[in-house]
Amino acid sequence: MDHQFQLPGSYKKWTYGLIGVGVLALLYGLIMYHPFAHAGHGENVNSTRFWAVLLQNSVYFLLTVNAVMFFICVTTMAMGGWVVAFRRVSEAISTAVPLLGIITFIILLSLVFGHRTDIYHWLDKDAVAADKILNGKKGFLSPTFFIVWSFITIFLWWFLGKKMRSMSLESDKHGTMDYETGKKWIWNNTIWASLFTVVFTLTVASTIPWLWLMSIDPHWYSTMYSWYTFASTFVSGIALITIFVIYLKNRGELEFVNKEHLHDLGKFMFAFSIFWTYLWFAQYMLIWYSNQPEETKYFIERIGTASKTGPFKGIFFLNLIINFVAPILILMTKGSKRNWTLMTFMSILIIFGHWLDFYQMVMPGTLHEHAEMMPFEFGVPCLFIGLIMWSTGNYLSKHSMLAKNNPFMKESMIHHT
Repeated sequence: MDHQFQLPGSYKKWTYGLIGVGVLALLYGLIMYHPFAHAGHGENVNSTRFWAVLLQNSVYFLLTVNAVMFFICVTTMAMGGWVVAFRRVSEAISTAVPLLGIITFIILLSLVFGHRTDIYHWLDKDAVAADKILNGKKGFLSPTFFIVWSFITIFLWWFLGKKMRSMSLESDKHGTMDYETGKKWIWNNTIWASLFTVVFTLTVASTIPWLWLMSIDPHWYSTMYSWYTFASTFVSGIALITIFVIYLKNRGELEFVNKEHLHDLGKFMFAFSIFWTYLWFAQYMLIWYSNQPEETKYFIERIGTASKTGPFKGIFFLNLIINFVAPILILMTKGSKRNWTLMTFMSILIIFGHWLDFYQMVMPGTLHEHAEMMPFEFGVPCLFIGLIMWSTGNYLSKHSMLAKNNPFMKESMIHHT
């Protein structure tokens, strides 16, 4: 059967249109915001805004597409055959990891070697020397460790993800597998999926959110922060898969994907929206209850105190409404998870909601009281969305949409929840 996908003209127009808008926004920021000017606390706020927006978007979209490869790996280890019918869609999205990884790494290098103490206060050696807390963390929060570990992390995400995709494509060429061949192929996939999961746990589930995001507020810490970040990007990754699956189904592709598969994607979106909310509440409640100044500072910057409203209070609680209230009300029923229109709407809303989540994770610690959102903030994400669309479309148009000869294909075809 011919399962080659030809990119329609409308897809290409949206892709290049979004990339164009993002590039224009980036050029506008370079010209108007003077990003290479010195910017200490309260100095040249727009210069700080430029780098904070780049950091927010690059980290958010990189972790989201990388979470899609994590989804492939955990379902591989669980022998979840139901995902095989749309596995190539997930693989295609994950091809954006090296591209976004390079962009993110360049931004991180620019922050470190540009000595952007307005983003990462721990880059100020004098401040570290005079601060007992920062001085105690300098082995971890240091330019050398930051750059080396960031490079190793992005490289491993790319290398192990590429290996998973290459093994999947190999099954197209080998023809129908007998029992022993299929058993060996599944075992090899499981081994590499396990390696990716270990790396993912040591990075996304622990060190990387500490380095890239939590160190914006180097005095503050939360033991749940990395899991909170993971939950935010994982549910966004599932939403991204859902959007592409529905789009391709509407184009007459993915003939073995049915409402059962869509229902299960909806279950993941619902479940991890609740999981994210659990972490949100647990982190907020424990810090509020303990009332320790070094911890409550994080939330005071966002929502303020009883006597003074914080500049980010509206965004902070809008984030909760979009990412918890909407999913639990809309995705709770079986019918909503099988409705293409509702699932598309919720997928877009969730991706936007968790983009907003990352906004309130990055901006209060960098912009402080300057909470106003500008067109620049909405232009830059268009570039990353366009790049994801380009990378995904490029993969889908070059390879079979069906994971041919995969031993679990029959299970996926007859999948019923």
